[in-house]
Amino acid sequence: MSTTLVKAINTRTTADMSGKALKVLLASILILAAAMTSMGPVAARGAPDSFADLVEKLSPAVVNISTVQTIRRRGGRNVPDLPEGVPFGDLWDQFRDRMEEDQEPREARSLGSGFIIDAKGIVITNNHVVEDADEITVTTSDGDDFPAKVLGRDALSDIAVLKIEHENGDDFPFVKWGDSDDERIGDWVIAIGNPFGQAGTVTAGIISARNRSINNSNDVEFLQTDASINRGNSGGPLFNMKGEVIGVNTAIFSPTGGNVGIGFAIPSNDASRVTAELQEHGKVRRGWLGVGIQPMTEEFAESLGIKQEEGAIVTRVEPNSPADAAGVREGDIIIKWDGKTVEDSNRLSILVKRTEIGKPVKVEVIRQGKKETLEVTTGELPASMIPGGNEGDQDSDRPERSERELVEGMELAPLNETLRRRYEIADDVEGVAVLRVARRAPAARQGIRPGTVILRVNQQSVTNPAEIVDIIEEAREDGRERVLFLVNYRGTTAHVSLKLMRDQGDDEE
Repeated sequence: MSTTLVKAINTRTTADMSGKALKVLLASILILAAAMTSMGPVAARGAPDSFADLVEKLSPAVVNISTVQTIRRRGGRNVPDLPEGVPFGDLWDQFRDRMEEDQEPREARSLGSGFIIDAKGIVITNNHVVEDADEITVTTSDGDDFPAKVLGRDALSDIAVLKIEHENGDDFPFVKWGDSDDERIGDWVIAIGNPFGQAGTVTAGIISARNRSINNSNDVEFLQTDASINRGNSGGPLFNMKGEVIGVNTAIFSPTGGNVGIGFAIPSNDASRVTAELQEHGKVRRGWLGVGIQPMTEEFAESLGIKQEEGAIVTRVEPNSPADAAGVREGDIIIKWDGKTVEDSNRLSILVKRTEIGKPVKVEVIRQGKKETLEVTTGELPASMIPGGNEGDQDSDRPERSERELVEGMELAPLNETLRRRYEIADDVEGVAVLRVARRAPAARQGIRPGTVILRVNQQSVTNPAEIVDIIEEAREDGRERVLFLVNYRGTTAHVSLKLMRDQGDDEE
């Protein structure tokens, strides 16, 4: 190729170029041609020879987290004593003792992972690892156990911040946050954690995808990795090759319950922002626009006679909201927020929540087929609009363990503001909240689920679990096999005829 090119240039330019200029041109062409000939496919960087040095450096900052949760078991029959001398009295006493043991409080234990980000013992983990825990123990890589307390936790992002309680004052080894936005699909990563209780387990892989949405989350766009992540890895770190935390391992996709190569991590830029909010304010403050939205579709675009197929359509503008003050209208199609493209309604929700409170933001909309730019001053998302709420170490609304009861396969608690926010229960609904339901319990078969409010039992109003226990025990003493519940679930009220369990322990998970 270079010889032909030289001949062509030589023929056409010899007549009107000096010999020196021609030689320079020909030399340049030859260099360019040689470079083009040597270019080939982009070479992929090879795998590291070993991860050992990196793991040795990082492992001391990764911890195991174990929790204890106490659940009271109530609602069974009271077994009476028999008169002395009755045949088989010893067997009856053994049966009674066993029944009484079944009603004693039981402990539920769980395991997770975490990592230290501060020499004074600040630990990051998942909210679901420590939620509802009565005791939290952090175990370091050298086997030392320390009690820990919750400084703050956020259900929406699934991040919790703990503080190791220790007296010797020694500094702990710690790791630093990295920039998750710098990581690319295909980059190497390693995960260290406590899968299935196997402390210090290290797995390696790559970033498989970015900006994944799971469980209908509109707060976090997850990193996806094929590094093996299993039960117990939750809350553990995902490291890049610089030894920086670029993700918090949180969930897996698995039909079998084990690793199939699809794991998800909260990006470090989201996790570090939430951590800073929890440490500084005791809660996570999120941006708020004050609109109802749905994603733009091809069908909507065709109906409106426009070609815009990305964006978020405004379906409702809250009165006295930032959107209302800025002049946002129903029917507007929001296509840009603060200079960032809005692909759909989920993306807009994430962008708004990440925005600094009180920050003026340029918002580009399509209105009546024409583009307009509005300026919105971002508000703070009301706590009542955050599922699960933000909870620090001081949460007076959280139901105490002494207030909770396990009744007919349901864990029940009195209603309070935290539960109202978590399950979106209206202020005018009064009763007892269902927190959990055993899978095989009659209540589950009747469609009762977490978030259901029990209003009445056998036509008697109830406000705490103990009242429900008393009514059920009275029904049993009367020889009844069923009780009538009046329940409310997300605004819908209905009667449920609940068959009483023979032995609560049989159906509990």
